[in-house]
Amino acid sequence: MSNENVRPTLRSVIGRGHLILALVAVTLASVSLTLLGVLALRVYAEHNLDLIARSINYTVEAAVVFNDRAAATEALSLIAATEEVAEAQVFDANGQLLAQWLRPETGMLSRVELQLAHSLLEQPISQPIVHQGRTIGSIHLTGHGASLLRFLLSGLAGILICTALSAWVGLYLARRLLRGITGPLHSLATVAHAARVERDFDRRVPPAQIAELDSLGNDFNALLEEMQAWQNHLQSENESLTHQANHDSLTGLPNRAFFEGRLIRALRCAAKANERVAVLFLDSDRFKDINDNYGHAAGDAVLVAVATRVRAQLREDDLVARLGGDEFAILLSPLHKVEDAQRIADKIIASMDVPIPVPGNTEVLTSLSIGIAIYPDHGATPGALLNAADAAMYQAKRLSLGGQQTAETELPVVNVHHRS
Repeated sequence: MSNENVRPTLRSVIGRGHLILALVAVTLASVSLTLLGVLALRVYAEHNLDLIARSINYTVEAAVVFNDRAAATEALSLIAATEEVAEAQVFDANGQLLAQWLRPETGMLSRVELQLAHSLLEQPISQPIVHQGRTIGSIHLTGHGASLLRFLLSGLAGILICTALSAWVGLYLARRLLRGITGPLHSLATVAHAARVERDFDRRVPPAQIAELDSLGNDFNALLEEMQAWQNHLQSENESLTHQANHDSLTGLPNRAFFEGRLIRALRCAAKANERVAVLFLDSDRFKDINDNYGHAAGDAVLVAVATRVRAQLREDDLVARLGGDEFAILLSPLHKVEDAQRIADKIIASMDVPIPVPGNTEVLTSLSIGIAIYPDHGATPGALLNAADAAMYQAKRLSLGGQQTAETELPVVNVHHRS
């Protein structure tokens, strides 16, 4: 199957959507909190730097008035060294540098912190020095902001940890909800596939936690039960129709079509295994007289009794069928000896000695004439065997009613057994 025909599952689509949503939410939350933190710290840093400038202004005012460089430098260093100041400069009224203080470098990390602080937190400020309403100089300050930057970074780390934890919890809850949706749908799809492909209507969708999905599963289970009931009904109807098509409605025995089909298969198996098969053709000797004298109900009772008695003399795997009217046929497969077929024929003939009760509170006697044909001696096809057995039956009927005759390939040899 090509990749173009592979469709994504509902679980992958919703899971990918939840992941993207969580990442977008975490990113927006992180960026928003970072920007708010930077803006808040920037305002605080600028305000703090302004306060430091006012303090320095008040401290160096006298030194600027008297143009005392040493005093200005000492006062400037005293305050700047204890505050978040990277550089401080004092200018006189003419803009000449009067005093200057620089925070000593402590390495590459210090320079990086300074650059980040200048970029993110605070800009240098200038503030005039006013004495008795007259500007006598100015102060220029550059904030250091290292501690503020570390505070910002630690805050950002906390924000990232909290947002990552929130994202994980959100994904966990989303996936849990996803399992509550896709699990029942997967079960529903599995049961539907089994019903459609395997015709397995016994499986059922398990209960779901979500009410709508549980209701859908219950409705689908009810539909499966209806389909199963309908399938069982159709199967029963088919079996009934098949039985009716292959069996005689009066005696319940297989009919001619069923018998000939079984005979074809028996001959095919016998040819492969080099075995014998016997076909017995049975005909009632006085059936027409019974019908004429006692009515069709009596004739039907005789046919049912004949079918029952004949079936009782056979082996479990042997087959007896009603070919039509008062004609019956027996299939003995496999046949070990011809004498076995003749012995069974004698038992069937003897079973007819007992009178048969018929409607009208009376009993009748009937007999059977039987012809025997053996495969492959008397025919290799179903038609040839049936014709040979039929001819042998008529030969037995001509010789004596209630006897049996085995077909012969050449000169017929009569083998008649009379009822006692």
